[in-house]
Amino acid sequence: MTDYHKNIPIRLWAEDDRPREKLQIKGKRALSNAELIAILLGTGTRDYSAVELSKRILDNSAGKLKELSRLSVADLTRHKGIGKAKAVTLIAALELANRSGSEESLARKKVSCSRDVYTLFKPLLQDSSYEEFWILLLNRGNKILNSICISQGGLSGTVADPKKIFKTALEQYAASVILCHNHPSGNIKPSESDIRLTQKLKKAGSFLDLPVIDHIIVGEGSYFSFADEGLL
Repeated sequence: MTDYHKNIPIRLWAEDDRPREKLQIKGKRALSNAELIAILLGTGTRDYSAVELSKRILDNSAGKLKELSRLSVADLTRHKGIGKAKAVTLIAALELANRSGSEESLARKKVSCSRDVYTLFKPLLQDSSYEEFWILLLNRGNKILNSICISQGGLSGTVADPKKIFKTALEQYAASVILCHNHPSGNIKPSESDIRLTQKLKKAGSFLDLPVIDHIIVGEGSYFSFADEGLL
């Protein structure tokens, strides 16, 4: 695609250069990230085509979809030509991509170590702007039964209700539970409240014969395992 396309409406491009037509003719893998985003946006502005607008949005995210997925509606609407409807559409598409990656991991997983848990939750939690608390339910063979979000909070924390955690685990006939939450700050060091909560849930699980076997904190590109660090 040549640079002259920048200020020319997409409808005037050669057919096999237009993102929608290009996808149908050449397949989805033939499109760049900017072209795929342009399909979601639908239209550009008077000065820039949808593809050029998409490139500008990506450039402001260091060219990385990971960084783009962290942006809020308010962040995206700072771009001229991006209203709330387009921002919401883009955020929804990126979230679906994250969930798809998590579902694929869940469908084939047997947990054998803390990294398996991190790999599962990384696409869900690493880029979240808010703290979320999840549980991973396992059967007696350490195969995953389900992963469930218990609560979502703010930037500084969320509430994990022991009654809700163990009620959910018992209803799904889990043999053991793994706890997982993220630190939006990126710092994986557990807080004092994290440590107290983990010990409280460990004791409750022991009483119910439903052991808590790990607690994973997901941060920026890394994780902390209570089990690996001898804190369980």
